[in-house]
Amino acid sequence: MMQRNMISMPGRRFFLLGCAGLAGAMLRPPLAHADQAGDASQFIRQAGDQLLAVVNGPGSTAQQRPAMARIIDNVVDVNGVAKFCLGRFWRMATPAQQQQYVQLFHQVLVTSITGRIGEYRGVQFKILRAVPRADGTVVETELDRPNNPPTKVQWVVQKVNGSLRIVDVIAEGTSLRLTQRSDYASYLTRNQDSIPALIAAMQHQIQQNAG
Repeated sequence: MMQRNMISMPGRRFFLLGCAGLAGAMLRPPLAHADQAGDASQFIRQAGDQLLAVVNGPGSTAQQRPAMARIIDNVVDVNGVAKFCLGRFWRMATPAQQQQYVQLFHQVLVTSITGRIGEYRGVQFKILRAVPRADGTVVETELDRPNNPPTKVQWVVQKVNGSLRIVDVIAEGTSLRLTQRSDYASYLTRNQDSIPALIAAMQHQIQQNAG
């Protein structure tokens, strides 16, 4: 559902020492993983229900946009994804440029999603499974759109500042955050690594989509 403007963060590992620690390591990780998978599944279910309530609800795209923006802010790690997508160029940007870029990234993300709302009217989804891994929990879902074959979409969920957030979306085997990062890198390489050029291009993209 989210277009190519999305979303990872390093996973955490720990080791238990001693006999008691070893026993704990044998018993606790499966329970912890089960809790982690359950929490991530519930989070995606709630986020999906909120998104579908907007997509399948009344009102024009312009009227739905504020509600969609609020949901995105609540469920997506927009700042983290934006930083990831800029990659090594993040360190080349000034603090003012970083702030402006993140704000524009948020606008591009919202505009991209709301611009495709019509394509997803009547969509339904179901959760297939959740698998904990090093960089977060992957929640696999199946989207059913009218007159379209079912599509499997994976949502990578992590805890960010104590709250669960979506940090990546994998559709048809493609990580959207990695694709966006590659697109930005290619653009910057073609434009002498100019952050202002990227910012100007993002502003132009927003203006075009708004029109």
